[in-house]
Amino acid sequence: MNEDNGRVLFTGGRVFDGTGSAAVPADVVVRGDRIESVRPGGGTEPEPGDRVVDCRGATVMPGMVESHSHLTFPSAVGHIDPSFNPPLDVSFFHHMPTPDEHLAIAERNAAILLDQGFTSAYSAGSLTPVPTEIVLRERIASGATPGPRMRAASFERDNNPVRMGPDGPKPQKTGPGAVREFIREQAALGFDSVKLLMSNDDVFFEGGSMVTQYSPEEAAAAGEQARESGVWLNCHAQSPESVKLAARCGFRSIYHCSYADAEAIDLLEERKDSIFLSPAVGIMWANVHEGAEFGIDTAMAEKMGSVASLAAMRELYPELRKRGLRVLPGGDYGFPNNPIGRNARDLELFVELFGYSPAEALRATTFHGGQVMDLPVGLLAPDYLADVLVVRGDPTEDVKLLQDKDNLLTIMQGGRFHKQAA
Repeated sequence: MNEDNGRVLFTGGRVFDGTGSAAVPADVVVRGDRIESVRPGGGTEPEPGDRVVDCRGATVMPGMVESHSHLTFPSAVGHIDPSFNPPLDVSFFHHMPTPDEHLAIAERNAAILLDQGFTSAYSAGSLTPVPTEIVLRERIASGATPGPRMRAASFERDNNPVRMGPDGPKPQKTGPGAVREFIREQAALGFDSVKLLMSNDDVFFEGGSMVTQYSPEEAAAAGEQARESGVWLNCHAQSPESVKLAARCGFRSIYHCSYADAEAIDLLEERKDSIFLSPAVGIMWANVHEGAEFGIDTAMAEKMGSVASLAAMRELYPELRKRGLRVLPGGDYGFPNNPIGRNARDLELFVELFGYSPAEALRATTFHGGQVMDLPVGLLAPDYLADVLVVRGDPTEDVKLLQDKDNLLTIMQGGRFHKQAA
């Protein structure tokens, strides 16, 4: 009997390598936790001790990256929590889980996301100031719990003189010094990135999305301190001015951008090699079309700004696509009408609403996802981490295939099988 040589051979399928090129017949060889080679044409003869995965009728592709994850949000497929459904219901904050209970929720969500083929996740912010995401990140990395490898983000700072929290309103300092202090504190806790609410949001009050909450001096101080502290800056930004401040001051991931004007678009294009955009179209689609069960009818969706935001995104993001901006799927999942586990739907929305081809949408969630993670993931190429999906059918023709986890025949993360079909 041959000894296991630590090599896995994915053979007989078509390979989408993440670059955006068409899927072609090829074999993928994994050794240990890395991709050893991709062999066009297929027909690779197994070596003694190989573990062989038969991929006939399937597509082999990189694991997906969720660019706007909220693993501490409470709602996931099969686990809907209507008590976190702003603005209609935020009673979640009045019966807060203990830190251990909240960690258990986040671990459950992480496992669900991995089951859906997302092998990495870039956080768009923790729900509370408790560093649950840091603990979760380390537990996943150690193998103590299954989930996507993570980049953890702080809770979002809104820059109001009064900050609302689970214990009620508390005074909050503002100004450049206060912003610097917040970033230093979050960096010291161990977060990979710090999130600022650069604009407000219509969910909180009418016209909120057009209210810019940070001054140029505060935004500049945030950028300087993030570089000094060795963390990335993320932000919620909808108003034109908030997008411009984020672009000028070195923010790395900018979420929504719904109302970016011509000047903001030009700034984003000038800085397209250092900026990632995540429109979070999933939540807007869910609010406009799938919220009635949870009290979000058409009138409420209009009041929340979701109708206007979705319409603005449909105008904006095809233009950003043309300009070569790195726009990533990731749709603010974790709400009752947009639960974690439906994340792959964003790829369909990129195709249907933004004009992406299926291969372009897949490239965004793999290759560009690896870039936002700043890790060797998102490509099937030598020396990249062996995050591999085997998908029934051809998602480069129909990205909707990825929304059914039963189509994910094999999920490999870092060379280890999370799932393998019989």
